[in-house]
Amino acid sequence: MPSRDEVEGPNVLVLGGINMGLITKAARGPEPGETLRGERFYTSPGGKGATQAVAAARMGGRVRMVGRVGDDLFGPVLLEALRSNQVDVEGVAVDPDCASGAGVIIVDETGQNRVLATYGANLQCDDMQLAQVEASLDWADVLMLQMEIPFDVSLAAAALATERNVTVLLDPAPPGQIPLDVFPAFDIITPNQHEGQFHTGVEVSDPESAKQAAQILRERGTRIAIVKIGEHGVYFSSCDSSGFIEAFDVNAVDTTSAGDAFGGALAVALGERRPLEEAVRFAAAAGALAVTRPGVQDAMPARTEVESLSRR
Repeated sequence: MPSRDEVEGPNVLVLGGINMGLITKAARGPEPGETLRGERFYTSPGGKGATQAVAAARMGGRVRMVGRVGDDLFGPVLLEALRSNQVDVEGVAVDPDCASGAGVIIVDETGQNRVLATYGANLQCDDMQLAQVEASLDWADVLMLQMEIPFDVSLAAAALATERNVTVLLDPAPPGQIPLDVFPAFDIITPNQHEGQFHTGVEVSDPESAKQAAQILRERGTRIAIVKIGEHGVYFSSCDSSGFIEAFDVNAVDTTSAGDAFGGALAVALGERRPLEEAVRFAAAAGALAVTRPGVQDAMPARTEVESLSRR
């Protein structure tokens, strides 16, 4: 297996969730006990890990995916979706005993989404996946993690990556408990406003509150904190720089995968050794473009589109 010195970067290793998105568009979500008529239904391969892998690949990264799918109807479709986007899936196991993960997504007329995820095979990730990660760390520039597989597996992967001087990027979604003493295991953390509030207690609604949340996360030991505030923009903070990137003005159709487009683009930009502010702006442009189209992995933009929007 080639090392980082033998292959041009950025090389992005993703350990995380692989799910099928089951998407309904409706004017609004139903109230308890209410049945509404949907306007459109479609499926789109997703999962935060897999979608971030596709996003990074479309940004020009060389990407390897590690995770699990079920031995069911969705498993082969999910694997083929990754392969078709030039993501290496040799590290993805097929679990004979669990269904593939699935996310039921309702997208309302404003483009906002509500998601109910059942993680299935993702929750069976274990030492087998950890061994796959370890085998690729000499190749990787960035390790991407989320919260759709057992957290202890992700934490062990982060420790191995740190030993190999691989940058560890955590998207703490969906929100789950992170012990205060393990935040230093992650070089970069990228919560949205809801996750930022969950982890810091700060109600994130504007640049000032995002700054407060980022400061708390950095005080806990994370080297770089990036707090996404949806249509308002993104605040970033490190020991060397901090600032706010205003949101790009786009017509939102479906916000489901904006954060995953952001994460994949950020990983590639950091792997290219771009300055932090430039990397965050590039990632924000990717996230903005993702909301202009429906779907999950289908919504990930091309690099040429992101470069064009980020220069505006």
